[in-house]
Amino acid sequence: MKKVSILSLHLGYGGIEKSICILANMLCSRYQVEIATCYKLLEKPAFHINERVKVIYLNDDIKPNREEFKKALKKKDLIQVFKEGTYSMKVLHRRKKSMCDYIKNCDSDVIISTRDIFNYWTCSYAKDGVVKIGWEHNHYHDNMKYATNIINSAKNLDYFVLVSSNLQKFYSRKLANSNVMCIHIPNSIESLPKKVSSLKEKRLVSVGRLSPEKGFIDLLKVYNILQNECPDWCLDIVGDGVEKSNLEEYIKKHSLTNVTLHGFQGKEYIDDLLDKSSIYIMTSFTESFGIVLLEAMSHGVPCIAYDSAEGAREIISSGDNGFLIKNRNIDAMVLKIKNLIESEKLRKTVGKNARESVNKYTSDVVSEEWFTLIEESGIYE
Repeated sequence: MKKVSILSLHLGYGGIEKSICILANMLCSRYQVEIATCYKLLEKPAFHINERVKVIYLNDDIKPNREEFKKALKKKDLIQVFKEGTYSMKVLHRRKKSMCDYIKNCDSDVIISTRDIFNYWTCSYAKDGVVKIGWEHNHYHDNMKYATNIINSAKNLDYFVLVSSNLQKFYSRKLANSNVMCIHIPNSIESLPKKVSSLKEKRLVSVGRLSPEKGFIDLLKVYNILQNECPDWCLDIVGDGVEKSNLEEYIKKHSLTNVTLHGFQGKEYIDDLLDKSSIYIMTSFTESFGIVLLEAMSHGVPCIAYDSAEGAREIISSGDNGFLIKNRNIDAMVLKIKNLIESEKLRKTVGKNARESVNKYTSDVVSEEWFTLIEESGIYE
């Protein structure tokens, strides 16, 4: 049996981390799979990992301290800035040394890198004959500095997997003079849930990391308008992050009494909440794929997103299995939500189409694309 290593920064909460766990669970049905992760942020991975997958924590005694360093800078506490800066240098040194040592010494036939920095290290230190696959989850969002770094990191890979067809076309053009092959394989969900939402409860929902690019403040602005006309509809937000205090402040300032911040939650909790929800709202500024949309759609919940979220454009066919709002137009977003609120028939039609469209993103289907890639790489037995 061939061996596949997946390189991960950590196995805490996050879209990339969820995708890593799903991929490992898919591949372990045919391969010996190992996840090498730089940091141990939690006692156990945030997402389910099959018992056949081996997890190696390269550093279980250090953690990134970016937020602590930023707080020290904000307070202008020079002593704490020095302490946090010194610790940060130690963390970064350990991260590089431990991952590079792993890449040099691992006996895997395939290495799948999930970050640009891992791409560079894999290309520099992987043994001869190892198939080097990069896996890019983020959209460059017109940031050519970011895109150029990704391009440079991928030049010496064997394959570069992109989660959207748009990204595959972009990077294929940019890497045309290199030997790397750019391939589109979407992210996936593990399976379709047996239960779907009745779409009768007056609940709006959104799930994601509470960070600026996810646009949760804009979501609250949308809800602030809605609550005046639809006061019996509540809003559930699942996730945690640096924006939490800003959201709490906005909720208090505008007396949004029917908003609940649930914090980080596991799959069962989120599945239960989706079963009780009638509309999913995404207000992200940018989104490489939008796996949370697939999860909501799999429960038959109609989804609305701003089209600035590139991944939403990949998944939603506006007017059929969901709705896309152009130019981050808040009035258009509010109007479309109201249309869905006022018509249970529309909710059910869109929700039914949404669930049907998710079939091509289940792990049974997507796993075959990964198996084909690995077979064609020449290492398949």
